[in-house]
Amino acid sequence: MKRDDRRQAIMDMLVRDGAVELDALAEHFIVSKMTIHRDLDDLEAAGVLRKIRGGATIEAGTQFESDFRFRAQQGLDAKTRMADAALALVEPGMNVIINDGSMAAVLGARLVEKRPLTVITNNAAVIDALKSEAGITLIALGGIYSAKYNAYFGMVTETALSVLRADIAFVSTPAISGTEVFHMDESVVRTKRAMMGAAVTSCLLANHARFGRTALHKLAELSDFDTIITDKTPAAPDEAPIARAGLALTIAA
Repeated sequence: MKRDDRRQAIMDMLVRDGAVELDALAEHFIVSKMTIHRDLDDLEAAGVLRKIRGGATIEAGTQFESDFRFRAQQGLDAKTRMADAALALVEPGMNVIINDGSMAAVLGARLVEKRPLTVITNNAAVIDALKSEAGITLIALGGIYSAKYNAYFGMVTETALSVLRADIAFVSTPAISGTEVFHMDESVVRTKRAMMGAAVTSCLLANHARFGRTALHKLAELSDFDTIITDKTPAAPDEAPIARAGLALTIAA
């Protein structure tokens, strides 16, 4: 098997299983462990996986968010339920901001159900889904394209947001610890903050598995969001500080 084909097969296994073991990969592809090490090193450098002891994973870590292509295929039922809850906050005629992320992509594609709308987004998947839809005024934020996040970031993105005003911004995150929201990428944090600053109200979208995690950069306090939507109640240790702070979670049924 050619190198590129082997690496694509490793990515397919990660999509299916979430993690792979080095020994099993070497045996499966009938190559040396050193060859698999090089494959995993290159895929990690490309931002599509995170190496761990004895293998690799696409599960997020404190400094890693998995590639958009993987995240788009995970947890669709939870994303659909969260999109339902988010759509309840949208009314025809609104100006709506949608950030990067696979959860936001699911929500963004369904905004046609609330048209007419003006949709402001840096999410390439949302741009593709809405660019030909009648009743949707689409403002596509420019910037530097990130294949990992399938979205645009940087000074151009932030400058565009500084002269816009929306009714609501939908923001997602890979990490919530206590009552603080985090992200591992500084440029993504800046764009999300700019989106929150450009909107009258802000809604946080976070899968329950994101609670109890931290990352390098603090994005915001949970109290900075008017609504916090998740797919189910977080584990008790993670929910306790939120309850003590008097914050309410919207659980998508």
